[in-house]
This record gives sequence, C-alpha cells and structure tokens, in this order.
Amino acid sequence: MTQTTPSADQHQFVRASPWKRVFRIIRWTTYTFALVTLVLLLHKAPPPLVETSPQAAARAEGKFEQVEKAVASGQPATLRMDETELNSYLASHLALADKGGPNPAPTGGAQGAPSGAAPTPQEVEQMRSNVRDVKVQLIDDRVKAYVVFDVHGKDMTLQLEGRLGAQNGYLHFEPLSGQIGSLPIPQSTLESAVHRLMDSPENREKLKLPSEISDLRIENGEVVVGYK
Repeated sequence: MTQTTPSADQHQFVRASPWKRVFRIIRWTTYTFALVTLVLLLHKAPPPLVETSPQAAARAEGKFEQVEKAVASGQPATLRMDETELNSYLASHLALADKGGPNPAPTGGAQGAPSGAAPTPQEVEQMRSNVRDVKVQLIDDRVKAYVVFDVHGKDMTLQLEGRLGAQNGYLHFEPLSGQIGSLPIPQSTLESAVHRLMDSPENREKLKLPSEISDLRIENGEVVVGYK
C-alpha cells in the first residue's frame, strides 16, 4: 500500500486549525458576553415599594415652613423627614418628564460621556430632563435612590446606594453600590465616576449647600438637616 506523505500546505492547515477554533470560541464568547450585558442593561429593575400621600407631602411642607421661620428669627433648627414624607415631597415638586409625551430636546447636542469622564453640565441637564421617575429609600444611615430615565425612547433604571452628608459646606455622597438595569456597577468604577462628578469644577458649585445648613445626614431611616 502506498502511503501519501502530507504536503507542507497540509501540515500548515493542521497546525492552524486549533488556533482557528480557539479564535472562533473567543469570538463567539465575546459576542455572547456583549449580548448578555446589553440585555442586563436594558432590563428594567422593578421599583422599590415606597409610600406617598398628599398628607405626607403637606407635613413636609409644614416642616420646611417651621424651619424657615426659625432661621429667619435667628434660631437654630433641625428638620427631620421620614421616607414617606420625602418621597411625597419629591413627587409633588419634581418636574418629571411625561412618559407619554415627547422627550425634551437635548441641551447643546450633548452625547454620552466618554468612559471614565465626568458628565458635562449639558450632559447632566440632558439626563435630568429625561428622568421619568425617582424613588428614595432611607435605610438606617444610608440612602438608596431608584431613577428611571429615557435613553433614545427606552426606559432604563439606575440604582445607587450610599451615605449622604455635608462636608466643608458641600453635599457629599459616599457610594456603596450601584446598578444599571440588572447589571451591577463595579465598585471601583462607581467610586471613580462619583468622585469625578462631584469634584469637577462644572458641578462643584451646584453641590454647595445653603450657608444656613450646618449638618446633613441619614439617621435611623430619616433625613436630618441641621440649620444654624
């Protein structure tokens, strides 16, 4: 029987085939990972169960009026607001975009911020104008915000949990966890994004607290604001 010796081209094909298979596996794994990430990003997380009522909103209004009178008379005051009062007040005062209506026009044609960069004032304004819903949970000494916003006609959700406070006359937020859709945000990425946002010159002055506020914190599931 005559034995055929493989040619040089056949040897090259045999050597190359495993690498082609590895490349194909890597390529399809990348596609699958990208698809799963996209699905998780677009999967709208369910809203937290928070209570609101006109009575709670009226109580919050009354508390603000009492604090204003005390400050006007030169007296220190402390404002305490529970979760129901806070969400009721936000629901009655935040001008949120109507889900059934057209989206507000973007300011200055802003596009998405580059990875790792702080949003510009135009981008922050665009995100704010596209907010559909805001709900806040007060958990012990932490605050957890649930935000629904529109991205090109698709509702997406953002959840942030952390500690809120005052630092050198400015609002300070220490992020503990975050999630876009059903996709958790890595802690290092979250901290970097929040720090860049809060430390950027464009946003810094927007976070400055009124001079009469001496303290701000979450305590026993309540917002506590001290006025001097």
